[in-house]
Amino acid sequence: MNHNTQTRTLTIFAPAKVNLYLHVTGRLDNGYHTLDSLISFADIGDVVEIEPSQDFQFEIDGPFASQFGPKERDSSPHSSNLVVRAAWALAQVAQKAPNVRARLTKNLPLGAGLGGGSGDAAALIWGLMDLWGISRQAHYLPGLMARLGADVPVCLPCRSARVRGIGDVLDPVPDIPEIPIVLVHPGKFCPTPDVFTLFAGTFKEPQSFPPAFAGFDDFTAFLEQRANDLLSPACEIVPEIPNVLHALEAQSGCALARMSGSGSACFGLFEDEGDAHKAVQAITEENPDWWAKAGWLARPHRY
Repeated sequence: MNHNTQTRTLTIFAPAKVNLYLHVTGRLDNGYHTLDSLISFADIGDVVEIEPSQDFQFEIDGPFASQFGPKERDSSPHSSNLVVRAAWALAQVAQKAPNVRARLTKNLPLGAGLGGGSGDAAALIWGLMDLWGISRQAHYLPGLMARLGADVPVCLPCRSARVRGIGDVLDPVPDIPEIPIVLVHPGKFCPTPDVFTLFAGTFKEPQSFPPAFAGFDDFTAFLEQRANDLLSPACEIVPEIPNVLHALEAQSGCALARMSGSGSACFGLFEDEGDAHKAVQAITEENPDWWAKAGWLARPHRY
């Protein structure tokens, strides 16, 4: 945590959320689908900085900043940016004046199924709670996060978890080994609501978990028995997704390749860190308009 006694700037890391598997288990009367998904976090992500200010201000920089329109740069409570809405919503329930300047450094591609917006909102909430001395057990937090979005509850603690319901039921899971991971995005936006609208598969029963994972091989074997049920509808929207999966599978040392969330980013799990970095180099050389990064799964850090 970066503390400056004069202005006390907080720098909070917002790690990429990775759905290691995602099964659709049902559909509610309100149209929302219920899920069974194993989520973990990578040490690749966005950064949120907050510091005291006269009034609430919001700015965006970073490699993907140009993809935000005026409504997403709006600092008012009517902003379409989840980070801004989270700041105003927390200030209201905590009865605080949102006198902060927030800067989002957007390193993750948008519409990628990596939980970017939710992760950024969760990082801002995390930082404001620190700044304002709010308990992590505050009674209003679960309701606040559920209102902001289905991925926000799991992104706040950024610990590996099994997510059920519409994202509101979080179950602890056995420790996931730290694994080299490669994230690849083909540069095409994949809107989550559209993917669910196109979903026409059969609903699955929730899966059982072992008491522990013995290591890399055991964990990847567990994942092999599962899938991402949203792959088929996502491919209808972004036909490049199968190319991304093939590119990952072709890399030396890639034990498993899968789409994350509702797409269009995919991930590859590697046993060897060197192979993961070589994979990024090879994939980027062949596909210069794709985004690819290597890092570690299950190694998130907030500060």
